Amino acid sequence: MKLIINWLLSAAALLAVAYLYSGVVVSSFTAALIAAAVLGALNMVVRPILVLLTLPVTVVTLGLFLFIINALMFWAAASLVSGLSVRGFSAALIGSLIYSVLQLAIDFVLQRLFLDQ
Repeated sequence: MKLIINWLLSAAALLAVAYLYSGVVVSSFTAALIAAAVLGALNMVVRPILVLLTLPVTVVTLGLFLFIINALMFWAAASLVSGLSVRGFSAALIGSLIYSVLQLAIDFVLQRLFLDQ
């Protein structure tokens, strides 16, 4: 149940990113659902590999390179999902920052909501 709620709220967060920032466009809630699933899959599979491969650069930049990796994951999701459009790398960076803040709030709320389980 928590996974489904997290998925729905992640899709709503993508719609909020599109509403808050004009560089990201989501065509519909269905596209947001698909994009949230693709973004979650990319973050589960590809992101750990990229973090491991770029560990020296991440250490040298004191972790700031992780923002670039997040933007790349956001941009990759936009290239894989037809209903999600990102206007360039800077838009992916800003969109991924907004999405990360919203995802942090979602995780906090869900942790409090499902504390008993």
